[in-house]
Amino acid sequence: MSALYNLIFRNNTAFVGAVFAGAFAFELAYDNGMDKVWDKINKGRQWKDIRHKYVEAEE
Repeated sequence: MSALYNLIFRNNTAFVGAVFAGAFAFELAYDNGMDKVWDKINKGRQWKDIRHKYVEAEE
């Protein structure tokens, strides 16, 4: 625990950087998770699922 304190919490700049890095990582994980939930709930109703019915194949 002492090493963690000396590495992150003792210096305000390092602490703020750790907070921002943690928030960024959480945002990425949360966003990806919610996208997967949304896609599962709305499967077959989104443009990416029905596009092939309306767009002609490119030559």
